[in-house]
Amino acid sequence: MNHAKAVVDATRRLREAARTESAVRGRLRLGVIETVVHSWLAHSVRQLNASFPELEIDLVVDMSTTLEKRLLAGELDLMVGIEGVNSSEITSEPLAVYPVRWIARAGLLSAQREGLAQRLLQFPILTFGRGTAPHRMLEDIVTRLANLSAVPLEQTRITCSPSVAAIIQLIRNGFGVAAIPWLFVSSHLENGEFVEVPLQPVPPPIIVSMSRRTNAPVAEHAAASAVRAACAEYCAQVDWRYIESLG
Repeated sequence: MNHAKAVVDATRRLREAARTESAVRGRLRLGVIETVVHSWLAHSVRQLNASFPELEIDLVVDMSTTLEKRLLAGELDLMVGIEGVNSSEITSEPLAVYPVRWIARAGLLSAQREGLAQRLLQFPILTFGRGTAPHRMLEDIVTRLANLSAVPLEQTRITCSPSVAAIIQLIRNGFGVAAIPWLFVSSHLENGEFVEVPLQPVPPPIIVSMSRRTNAPVAEHAAASAVRAACAEYCAQVDWRYIESLG
């Protein structure tokens, strides 16, 4: 029932956004992080093109910190990144949450729970979003695990990459253990190439938010509504364990 209601609500919001089509034309400078590229970006762009055929989209893909700077500098109209933007000039709203788990190549680590944290910390921890709240929380978890396992903190390593594809390849190569959303490795888990490492605590989830100038013109607010609805519609079609709408 909840799934069906989410689809209906998302469709209704898309139709409402489409009613403002005549006011939405010109160019939309849209910045997104790779997390969005590898999930619902294509769905969102298709919906924007369908709802606002006279809207031209200039797409920028970068890290959240860079996108935030560009939004504040007036170089972007709309951005979707990790967390919101802390500024009185910017309106931010959470869109979706991505649960994150410890993921490794099958056979990299012994399945024995005793000493699991110690074995895991022998490898680099792969993640993205350096400087964001999830990254800082992951650092705290690694510190806690190191202390509990008597592993010198200076021997632990957190390797950040903005590229989801690069992290997946590093997992495949056995380079390290990743703290990465389930959504991006679901097929690898299903075919047995990757496994979830049953270590507690699990890494913090990634929450993506959409930000725009508070005094943005009506066209940008309409486009933002369409992006929000497209994200919700995508989430309603995907297993809630992988991504959940907050819109």
